[in-house]
Amino acid sequence: MKTPDSRFYCPLIQCGSVTLDENESTHAVKVCRATVGDILELCDGQGHFAVGTIVTADPKACQVEISKVEMPKPHKPLLNLAIACLKDDALEEVVFHAAQTEIASITFLRTDYSQEPKNSDLHKLIRRSELKSLVSLKQSKKPWLTEICGPVEFKEWLKGYHGDLILCDVDGEKSAPKEITDKLTNNPSGDNACNKVPTPVTLLVGPEGGFSPDEIRITREFTGGKSYALNLGNTRLRARTAAIVALGKLL
Repeated sequence: MKTPDSRFYCPLIQCGSVTLDENESTHAVKVCRATVGDILELCDGQGHFAVGTIVTADPKACQVEISKVEMPKPHKPLLNLAIACLKDDALEEVVFHAAQTEIASITFLRTDYSQEPKNSDLHKLIRRSELKSLVSLKQSKKPWLTEICGPVEFKEWLKGYHGDLILCDVDGEKSAPKEITDKLTNNPSGDNACNKVPTPVTLLVGPEGGFSPDEIRITREFTGGKSYALNLGNTRLRARTAAIVALGKLL
């Protein structure tokens, strides 16, 4: 009996018999060479983990028996990333790295200075990004899948958003606000201490060249929550790099 050094995605985790989809079954049986009696670690991306014993080693429909389901983190992460649409494969690169951290979602924004490739098929981009997020979920062994959202016009997104904002800006503070870091780390002095529903926090990263002056203005004037500005250092960063550096300051 062995346990492959991998985690397998199963969107419906429950005690009893479950069947993995063809992609996960192929990975388990053909790639990891798992067989009947072997143990698989399962996750559903919604906070649940389980250990299953293979009862049918079918590369198209691997069947496992689950005896116990665990939910180590029942609440979805509060931190989100919203980043302007970029050219080439930059957004996919951001997703691949950022989705390995505990963030709830990544939203692609159409901003005044967005650099989308001409005639781009963003439906394909979204699908590829969703797949990268799923790979990152299993690789990082975190409990919650990072949702991929958008693309959406930045000003329209802002109108419907309620929560705190952190704008990556050269004129921002050198460190993240303690109020935000306390909230993200479930500090007892935060919202949870008063049994309030914690508000989300969204990190805003602009395109190459940053957000436009008008976009910066409406972000600073945002009334649906608190708005902060965060400086990422003394050097000028590419947008894809800025996203990861900014997450590192908050997580």
